[in-house]
Amino acid sequence: MKKLLVGIFLLNSLFSYAQKNDTSAILSAITEKVKNYYVDKETYKKVDSLFRAEFKNGAFNHLSQKDFAALLTQKLRTNIKDEHFFVKYLENYTPEKLGDEKEKEKLNNYNNSLENFGFETVQRLPGNIGYINFKGFASPESSEKTLAAAMNFVANTNSLIIDLRENGGGENGMLLLFCSYFFDQKTDLYTTYSRYNNKTDLNSTQSKVSGEKYLRKKIYILTSKKTFSAGEALAYFLQQHKLAEVIGEKTGGAANPVEHFIIQNQYLLLVPAGKITSLMNGKNWEHIGVIPDQEVKSETALKLAHSKILKNILITDTKTELTIPEIKNLINKLEQ
Repeated sequence: MKKLLVGIFLLNSLFSYAQKNDTSAILSAITEKVKNYYVDKETYKKVDSLFRAEFKNGAFNHLSQKDFAALLTQKLRTNIKDEHFFVKYLENYTPEKLGDEKEKEKLNNYNNSLENFGFETVQRLPGNIGYINFKGFASPESSEKTLAAAMNFVANTNSLIIDLRENGGGENGMLLLFCSYFFDQKTDLYTTYSRYNNKTDLNSTQSKVSGEKYLRKKIYILTSKKTFSAGEALAYFLQQHKLAEVIGEKTGGAANPVEHFIIQNQYLLLVPAGKITSLMNGKNWEHIGVIPDQEVKSETALKLAHSKILKNILITDTKTELTIPEIKNLINKLEQ
């Protein structure tokens, strides 16, 4: 371990105390990853200074590995002001346990299938309104059939509610695939800059999808403070392109994509390594969050969206399975 760290210490004064124990070696390795990968190339100096001070003050003494990881996450997020930083203790981890890439992908897909690839609930609400409760973005390859099934189920509804109040984000490819269901043709949405290789990629929707597209109908997206990363992106881009109205709370404010690292064969580290830039306004939602069109407490967002749709049905004289008195009665119940 000491030989592996020598190069780090010669290049920088990241930690002069670095070979004293495992804690300092872990802190040094994390600082190195931030130095080489974080989107702002000067931020590692803040991390270096933070870890030095906390180490000197004994903040990391007498902690379990799990609590140590949680404290690192909290310190990084608070001091660097980036919610994408994350450290997790990997209990009983050994490199050989993950196997090759195909085996890792197979295991990951299996675990995601146990949660139905993020699709918690898909149903038709009274008034012929589609509802999708979506909690996370797995890989597009593994999720494609489930997404298509969900979109086919709501295809005949007059309006759609997408519930992202518990969506913690996930894979960029699935974000683009989901967005593709709401654009009638291929559309360039944003660029992703990666600092470590100085590369910028263009991210676009697909012109064709395997399920039924949902076009030219009212869409409402529900958000909360827990809506994060790719969950925020779905709300952000559909709102920007005036395809959806966002109802709920301002979201977490985490736009930067991450790189994953294993530190000392003990900890998973996520480092925000790039920057997303919308092609509509040259900005993103980092530190800001997605601002709802109608800001309400997250627990009331679904009732409000349902009520708004029913009121619009009355105004537009849209035909549903409900009579006008039934619609008015349902609105009264939702607003009580």
